[in-house]
Amino acid sequence: MLKNWKKGLLGLLLLLMAAGIADWFSLDQETRALIKTFPTNRDLLFWNQDQRDAAFRALDRIPLLAQWHTVQPSAAPRPLPPGEPLALATDVDAFMAGQRSAALLVVHKGRLRLERYGLGFGPGGRWTSFSVAKAFTSTLAGAALKDGAIASMDDRLDQYIPELRGAAYGEVTVRQLLTMTSGVAWNEDYDDPDSDVARFNNHRPPEGQDALVDYMRRLPRAAPPGTRWHYNTGETNLVGILVGRAVKKPLAEYLQEKIWQPAGMEYPATWILSKTGQEISGCCIQASPRDFARMGQFILEGAKVNGESIVPEGWLQAATHKQADIGESGKGYGYQWSTYDDGTFTVRGAFGQGLFIDPARQLVIETNANWAGGALDPRAMAARDAFYKAVQQAVDAEGAAAR
Repeated sequence: MLKNWKKGLLGLLLLLMAAGIADWFSLDQETRALIKTFPTNRDLLFWNQDQRDAAFRALDRIPLLAQWHTVQPSAAPRPLPPGEPLALATDVDAFMAGQRSAALLVVHKGRLRLERYGLGFGPGGRWTSFSVAKAFTSTLAGAALKDGAIASMDDRLDQYIPELRGAAYGEVTVRQLLTMTSGVAWNEDYDDPDSDVARFNNHRPPEGQDALVDYMRRLPRAAPPGTRWHYNTGETNLVGILVGRAVKKPLAEYLQEKIWQPAGMEYPATWILSKTGQEISGCCIQASPRDFARMGQFILEGAKVNGESIVPEGWLQAATHKQADIGESGKGYGYQWSTYDDGTFTVRGAFGQGLFIDPARQLVIETNANWAGGALDPRAMAARDAFYKAVQQAVDAEGAAAR
């Protein structure tokens, strides 16, 4: 038994050295415990609930699991002043328990009307975003267009990513990529370990090639470009490659320059990198829930810095309204945002991450969680949608009482 224990410890130390952790004993006890707990040979989508509870708040503390770029906060954080507590008809404690919530924030007219935490998490920690990162990537694409780094929404991708010439993605336009209407085949099944969304991060490209681009250029066409909407996180990752190539800087640096500091974010954020060193732009920004809420407020107010939007005139309006039909009544898809015909819009991440924006009510709702029923738990998703409606009804009731 002692021999096996020594062999196991030696193996762990070798892994740590390979990951660049020079001194195991310099790590705090919590981080050492996390490293021992997490499997190193399986996709995070297939970890158990306890492993996810630990991982979602710590992905950027364990180099064995991932590498990342850091996004520095503003020197003058935007205040989130408290407002009157929101009188909700729903049981917030029960809702949070059912969601397995780590954070729940409601900002109304720029004031924090509700702020609650769970799972031993708090405002100073960083929780992973999953697909909520798509909102950041989309906005950076708009910024690159405003800056002239991307010339037109109708440019072909192979103008910016030459490796895509001759591939199905080569003829796809920037607009079609942002609206997920490329027509390229893709499997986004989070329960299938052989799906594209589970496999692409582990793809090993030829020497000197970007892993994501090499994976995506091998995919076949399923429909003509612009004729079919299909949810595809790989395409958001390709948007990130496009923007990074266009602006000629790492995506995290561009995020810091265009959004994180100008929008008054309070805490550092991190962005997980692929195995070939590019930000995984369809996923994996780690940030404080308050800063996710500030992002919602930034978008609600027109993505403006010193009175001028960082995106072209009319672009954000298009981004947050239906550009593609997803086959569901009252719903659509914009530029990486899920849209509703009533003017509200949202971005949703696996296991319960979410950012919901209601411009008419000047409302932002931010959620972080670890759903018990899986990445797309239908009961938890329906309960969250019902909570959004409860908040809207509470705001409407206040307005009616004031008249």
